[in-house]
Amino acid sequence: MKVLPNNNVLAIALSLITYCSWSQEVLPFPTPTSSSRAGLNIANSIHSPTPEPRRISEDAPNILIVLIDDIGNGTSSAFGGEINTPNLERIVNSGIAYNRFHSTAMCSPTRASLLTGRNHTSVGNGQICELANDWDGFTGRIPKTAATVAEVLKNYGYNTAAFGKWHNTPAEETTSKGPFHSWPTGYGFEYFYGFLSGEASQYEPSLVRNTTVVDHPETSGGNDYYHVTEDLADDAIKWIREQKAFAPDKPFFMYWASGAVHGPHQVTKEWIDKYNGKFDDGWDAYRERVYERQKAMGWIPENTVLTERDPSMAAWKDIPKKERPFQRRLMEVYAGFTEHTDHHVGRIFDEIERIGEMDNTLIIYIWGDNGSSAEGQNGTISELLAQNSIPTTIDQHLAALDKLGGLDVLGSGKTDNMYHAGWAWAGSTPYKSTKLVAAHFGGTRQPLAISWPKGIQHDKTPRPQFHHVNDIAPTIYEILNITPPQVVNGVSQDPIDGVSMVYTFDDPMAEGRLRTQFFDIMGSRGIYKDGWFAGTFGPRNPWVPGLPPGIMDWNPENDQWELYNIDQDWSQSNDLSKTHPEKLEEMKSLFLVESAKNDNLPIGGGLWSVIYHPEDAPKTDYTEWTFLGDIDRMPEFAAPKLGKFSNTVQMAVNVPENANGVLYALGGFGGGLTCFVENGKLIYEYNLFEIERTVISGEKPLPEGEVTISVVSTKQKPQAQSPMDVVIYVNGEKYGSGTIPVIAPLTFTANDCLDFGKDLGSPVSLNYYNKAPYHFNGKIIESTVKYPKY
Repeated sequence: MKVLPNNNVLAIALSLITYCSWSQEVLPFPTPTSSSRAGLNIANSIHSPTPEPRRISEDAPNILIVLIDDIGNGTSSAFGGEINTPNLERIVNSGIAYNRFHSTAMCSPTRASLLTGRNHTSVGNGQICELANDWDGFTGRIPKTAATVAEVLKNYGYNTAAFGKWHNTPAEETTSKGPFHSWPTGYGFEYFYGFLSGEASQYEPSLVRNTTVVDHPETSGGNDYYHVTEDLADDAIKWIREQKAFAPDKPFFMYWASGAVHGPHQVTKEWIDKYNGKFDDGWDAYRERVYERQKAMGWIPENTVLTERDPSMAAWKDIPKKERPFQRRLMEVYAGFTEHTDHHVGRIFDEIERIGEMDNTLIIYIWGDNGSSAEGQNGTISELLAQNSIPTTIDQHLAALDKLGGLDVLGSGKTDNMYHAGWAWAGSTPYKSTKLVAAHFGGTRQPLAISWPKGIQHDKTPRPQFHHVNDIAPTIYEILNITPPQVVNGVSQDPIDGVSMVYTFDDPMAEGRLRTQFFDIMGSRGIYKDGWFAGTFGPRNPWVPGLPPGIMDWNPENDQWELYNIDQDWSQSNDLSKTHPEKLEEMKSLFLVESAKNDNLPIGGGLWSVIYHPEDAPKTDYTEWTFLGDIDRMPEFAAPKLGKFSNTVQMAVNVPENANGVLYALGGFGGGLTCFVENGKLIYEYNLFEIERTVISGEKPLPEGEVTISVVSTKQKPQAQSPMDVVIYVNGEKYGSGTIPVIAPLTFTANDCLDFGKDLGSPVSLNYYNKAPYHFNGKIIESTVKYPKY
């Protein structure tokens, strides 16, 4: 698209006309017919190669989408927050920003909507992939009827690449053997480097390059240690340099979606210590300061009301003084982690500038795939406790932390820490609620900054039009004058749900064109229509530990709805449901219409695998496995459920003199189980998210030579959180036994794996933490895993 002054509408229109002949409703484009003519021999043949047709303008922009994870409106210094983000400010100060832009309130749904331009349930992503089920809107699989923007741009001549967190592949399909059609390379990205799951250890991630599982480098970012955010920036910079060298005539499309600042919050001490003492007065005071600053800078209207804290969330003054250093440090870690992430985004910007492409690169910087996460609940050293609905006390966390080294360990590989939900609420200033709440803007309203110096004139006025992540794809299509295709790779395409935002680029006060938008994440739901918003909180409060009371009898028809005129009430502070009952009923009816249209039924369908039937969470159909020798990196969601279901692990092992090392391990230091040998003695350890470790061993060392080891795990009851009895046999004789009082009913980790013969990634046990991966010094001949037949 030829770039012209923003106010020259006629010239822009004429420029667009030059593209029209390339607008294509069926992709891929047909292969051009050769102009060469073959005769009987070379002498009477004509060799006249057909030039490769160019499908886009000579000056079509590069496109970079940056998506930050789990962060809210009240965090960044660019929008009144107290976390330093100079590179987000850099984009705001060279382009434009939007203060009524929205996500879906959850990771996978937002990403699927962003990449396709469709509503999240209409592309099968009503919840995260790890909690998928069989209803159309909740399968965890983007259908091929919804081509991604990467697939379309690749056909038009763009080089395409994705980096970081993907989280749009069915969890059971993430092994090194695929299938690969739902991996990034199956959705139009010619190159991918990152992780497929919803989160990863920042120090010990399981990574994929294209369709190959790879080890991470030893160091990153020019440092003497490794951190995945830095590694993702390193690799993106390398890809940009190669793209410039190998295909300088082609524009690029890059999707850089960091796993930060999703839990676990992990970053080195130098970044954390920048915020020492910055949050000592707590989350209530933080919200007051940020609210005043947001008004003063014009990010929110002057008449915006600062919403109140939910009664179920603790006030800072109610936090016992002995716990406050822990709670403060958790926020300092998060702030340092956030600034560190923005810094490495800036390195990518620097590289684009260095190669002379900054002026003609469209940068879309989305500050959060949902609001800040309250899944740390009361503050935690192991954040998947919340996902498994296991309640704990802060005293348990502090006791475990003391054994690991105290507060300075927070942010390291020895904790999977997340801050108190109060900090997440503060990060959503001035709105109500947090991530996972689709009824309130604290879960869905995300700052957005767009920069394209050649095509968008800088304007500091925030764009107040109501928009959604599904509007990004049609915005890109309009900029490039691409008609969304009707058929891609032989598959008829579903309509685009989003609305282009190009009309706002040079008119900050243009009337909004997105008229209706529905929201639903696990029964927390809402509907926008022409300045009105109706919503209901839903059955689950993300910051309250444990299962919600009465959840097994929840009926969405009985939920209490709220109603807001958000053109007059920016922050949803004045519920009008009692004074405008007719309007509320109209909005509720519209929500049901939109739900039916977008495969969002049954209401609350995303809760099926997480609350009602954890046994139906994604898994393979296998009940028996055979592993020959050592096995590396079998993703937990595709692996045998050793810590969740009754099972028997039987191993034929050649035990050497002075045997040491891991026989098998599932999960990581933040939660997992391991069976290892230390100085000849066999040890089984069940690590319940660092809060409780059950260790089972025998008194004698293993015999040398070929040995048969059996570990039989039996749940006492069918309930998800039943205790589990473990008995170890060596050569048929009982070696040791014990009972695990509480098991993980869902999963130990999102990204770690099952290994035989070593413990790659994050080590499960503190016993061999400094020896990891602690290769077994004998030989594993064969291992089998079986579930009992009932």
